[in-house]
Amino acid sequence: MPCSACCKDSDNNVNRRFLTALAASAAIFAVVMFAVPAFAQGVVAPSNPTITIPHVNIGITPATKPSDVAMSLQILLLLTVVTLAPTLLVLVTSFTRIVIVLSFVRTALATQQVPPTQVLVGLALLLTFFVMHPVIEDINTNALQPYLANKISQPVAIDRAAKPLRAFMFRQTREKDIALFYSFTKEPRPAKQEDVPTYLLVPAFVISELKTAFQIGFAIYIPFIIIDMVVASVLLSMGMMMIPPVIISLPFKILIFLLVDGWNLTVAALFASYQR
Repeated sequence: MPCSACCKDSDNNVNRRFLTALAASAAIFAVVMFAVPAFAQGVVAPSNPTITIPHVNIGITPATKPSDVAMSLQILLLLTVVTLAPTLLVLVTSFTRIVIVLSFVRTALATQQVPPTQVLVGLALLLTFFVMHPVIEDINTNALQPYLANKISQPVAIDRAAKPLRAFMFRQTREKDIALFYSFTKEPRPAKQEDVPTYLLVPAFVISELKTAFQIGFAIYIPFIIIDMVVASVLLSMGMMMIPPVIISLPFKILIFLLVDGWNLTVAALFASYQR
């Protein structure tokens, strides 16, 4: 077949395919423009909707009875306590000491953000629940459950809940820290622990926890500093002054920490510090 005839047949095929595609597009356009609206008109919406949206009305009305004022104050106090719950957890439990010691371990290893902060805080919370379990069980047995059963009043429940918590704080608080806050007040020195008010006991407890945590952190830091010094001396003697010693000492610190089971020793030291 001549070349011109082949080109002519090829052009005819291209034209035929173009016309076919154009006809298909026109058919689809007609369906979208006419069939879909007709179908939408034939669908009848349900007369009674099955999902109802509630109406929330929040307003402020004047109190007509003294009980209304008391209820409003109780709700305000409850919201305040819920807002300050994380702070109370930090101040009156073992969380402060534990999270500081774990942060010292990560800083001494020089692993930057490993373990992550979320992991350290989660581990500190779990260890806090473990250490505070006897206190929590005592509060639940002698204060919370009788109050929920309407056997005791709310002031009695609060007083019973404060006793084991105060006893725990007194065991971990130094006398000179309590004396420090008494020196700034005009109150007479107490004859026994029951006479110490809670607002003086809590800050003294926090100071004692910080001191104990820094003491444990110092003991943890010493071996890692020795490793850094040894590595720095070796690099200096080899003339490798451009290499940071931290980069070379990091694998050795991690290896030694794993060989001595460092996390086990750290947690054991924390638990031992609460046994007195």
